[in-house]
Amino acid sequence: MRDLTHSRVAEHNATLVFCMAPYLSLFVHESYRKRKIIDPALPELLSTDVEAIVARSRNSLKLFEDNKRGIEGQLAFFRDEISSAHADMFLGNTWLKIARFLEVDLGLYSYEERIISSTHAAVFHLGFDPLVMPEEVRRIRLQAIYEEYGSYFQSLRATTDAGAQTFMGNLDPKRFNRYPHDVRSAKYYGRVFNGKGTPDINRLLTVFRGLMNFVDSVVGLGTDAHEVEYTVFKIRFLTLYQVLGSLHMLHEERPGDLTARSTRLIEKITGTASASLIMDRSAKPFRNTLMHYNLDSRVDLARVDVTQPLFGLVPTYFPSHDAASFVEAVDSCIKETASVMEEWATA
Repeated sequence: MRDLTHSRVAEHNATLVFCMAPYLSLFVHESYRKRKIIDPALPELLSTDVEAIVARSRNSLKLFEDNKRGIEGQLAFFRDEISSAHADMFLGNTWLKIARFLEVDLGLYSYEERIISSTHAAVFHLGFDPLVMPEEVRRIRLQAIYEEYGSYFQSLRATTDAGAQTFMGNLDPKRFNRYPHDVRSAKYYGRVFNGKGTPDINRLLTVFRGLMNFVDSVVGLGTDAHEVEYTVFKIRFLTLYQVLGSLHMLHEERPGDLTARSTRLIEKITGTASASLIMDRSAKPFRNTLMHYNLDSRVDLARVDVTQPLFGLVPTYFPSHDAASFVEAVDSCIKETASVMEEWATA
């Protein structure tokens, strides 16, 4: 948050908050829940409204693996609530009817000419009511809500004192698109990914694309390749894990909706050795530890070493790897997944 307000990238704060929102919410939601278990007498640190927003924002990271919505529920949520609310707000406003074809209802945000977020994805990841447009959120509610986030982090003894520079401090403001690329969503979603027959699927795939581009091109900037930075790894791994899992679900549960090209590219993404390593069922407890701060009950406590990268857990779940080689495999899979998502979206 200190580096996010740095003058070099200050004009892009809104875009970066859109991208970081679900991760900040993850940190708040999971640690707050853990603290309540440890100390049942803990006073309320978040208002009821903000606690609900935090939960929705954090749950957005599950993508198709959201147990309450699944694939069909997420597709319907984007179509009937997010997209519909944007269309109602931004279309049909021009008094000259003949010029209404020029109206747009979707903004795309890019870094290094790669989409990292959109106005639809922002509403999804911020956890707000879709009827509250991002512009209004920024002006009216965002500051007050994130002040609560800040107060909560302060209760964890977090500070913004001078310290090591984070990936935010290594961003190049010249690599952002200065303004959102505004498009008509119906046309845009009809020509990307799986084609005009499945705009609902294409909406979610555009979210996946933004997530992968963000962790590939932004998260990790300036970090030492020979060291494992825990928070950076956590953001990158969990994003990759959820995108891979969601693509696998789409491939298995909705094959009839996919073109032959889409099927081939999903198999290209999920069929690599590194993707298979990360998505192996035996690795789920590792993901759960990063997500929930829980240690699997089957883990030998003698093998846990908090002074080691990733607590020394890598060989437990990935016997053929140490922390360094596993991080390298994750990095490789992120780059490959992001690259194929770009190929799929734009061809």
